[in-house]
Amino acid sequence: MSTATIYAEFAARECHDVSPAYESLSIAVARDREMIARLETLPPAKRQPNLLFAAVRFLDGPVTDPGAFLGFATERWPEVAAEMLVRATQTNEVGRCALLLPVLAELPQPLALLEVGASAGLNLFLDRYSYQYSDERLGTGEPLLECTLTGREAPTRRPEVVWRAGLDLHPRDVTDPADRRWLESLIWPEHDHRRERLTAAARVAAADPPLLLAGDLVDDLPALAAQAPGHATLVVFHTSVLYQVPDRPRKTFVDLVRSLPGHWVAVEKPDILPYDDLPNPPDETLHNVLALDGRPLAWCRPHGQGMVWF
Repeated sequence: MSTATIYAEFAARECHDVSPAYESLSIAVARDREMIARLETLPPAKRQPNLLFAAVRFLDGPVTDPGAFLGFATERWPEVAAEMLVRATQTNEVGRCALLLPVLAELPQPLALLEVGASAGLNLFLDRYSYQYSDERLGTGEPLLECTLTGREAPTRRPEVVWRAGLDLHPRDVTDPADRRWLESLIWPEHDHRRERLTAAARVAAADPPLLLAGDLVDDLPALAAQAPGHATLVVFHTSVLYQVPDRPRKTFVDLVRSLPGHWVAVEKPDILPYDDLPNPPDETLHNVLALDGRPLAWCRPHGQGMVWF
């Protein structure tokens, strides 16, 4: 897929009816040959829309006016490119915890959670957040995560977590101002509710910091998994991470995680983790697939706002 097509697809499938600002920016970039040429000087994994837009936001650039955005990105391109090269889309989207909860609540308790691509580790605290599945409320803590659930009953309990750890090439610290600012820059302009729940989740993590290790998802996963307490069910999970991993190490990771004791929960795009005989998605917008131990269970919206079980 060409860079221009990636931006056009991002506008149509991910931003339409979700972020008018990023929809307009994506269309503008897709049509701007000079900006596309600049992006194509970067490695393919560094050309993605979310990374470009977040880098401009991190530099205090405009992201609600396409003309102003293109002008800023052009004038400050060396700085924008430098940020894109050293950073990654480590969105700690706690809304995705609502996608994980129905699976984790049904596994043998207690759980030892290990998140791959953990960023600041906010999704490791899903047992402490509260949830609203349509008309069903679960828990009283903050943040409150809302998810439209279709095709199954809402979970009636939160899991018991006795160990939590994360693995990331560059873990983020929610108490570090620069790290916190980068996480906030990754949230789309209109999404005040996501900023609010990031703030609430950051308070939870800051009060009880999880074990976060800098490392590779293949080379360093077995040693970290071995630290999980033996009386708990190990769950290795990841959400919207593997698209940043090249094909060969991605396949190696899949083989490795299948060999570990416990369970594997994935929320990824179906072209990144393919499955046989998937039903058609609910509509043309982007949906990820929730899977347990390689078995697909549900279509999921990217920020955890909805899920449709098969």
